[in-house]
Amino acid sequence: MDMLTGVILAGGANRRMKGELKGLLPLGGQPLIVRQVACMSQLCDEMIVVTNDPNPYLRILDRSVRIITDFFADHGPLGGMHAALSLAKNPSVWIVGCDMPFISCKAAELLLQRKQDGFEAAIPFVGGELQILHGIYDRICLSHLSKLLEKGENTVSSLLGHVFWSELADSYLRENGVPLNFISKIKTVDDYEALLQLGL
Repeated sequence: MDMLTGVILAGGANRRMKGELKGLLPLGGQPLIVRQVACMSQLCDEMIVVTNDPNPYLRILDRSVRIITDFFADHGPLGGMHAALSLAKNPSVWIVGCDMPFISCKAAELLLQRKQDGFEAAIPFVGGELQILHGIYDRICLSHLSKLLEKGENTVSSLLGHVFWSELADSYLRENGVPLNFISKIKTVDDYEALLQLGL
């Protein structure tokens, strides 16, 4: 299986979190992003965090984690994906958001297998939606991203019109032992407090 680069997108204004950085939220005694890095490192031999402010992450992440900033500032996840694919050393890149507490290495393995059937990207289709931030992307997607960003696009979905991609259905993931909560995101303070109620 190809070597894999893991990427956590940690940009955004966090307005619905009252300005708190989601990646630094404590879960199970660790900042969320530290948990994510530990999980992804089981599968990835390179880890990258993309953020507009590296300082908070430099203090808590291992030096082996590369912390980079966007080339195209203020272009949301698309700008972060562009920066990551520009600098990743591996051809396959697993990209997640910093607000996802239950990311799944097993899902990523299955997505990587699907990508290796000749696709430029493999993306989970769970709960009736494509989960673009938990997909595996080939570095070749960079040329598409550059063109979109130069046109001023910043929605991740705009990428899918230009990339040869495949989905993995939730039924397939479930049959292969993947709990579907890997798509969960912390969007608001209420979401975070609900997680804490679960004893995390």
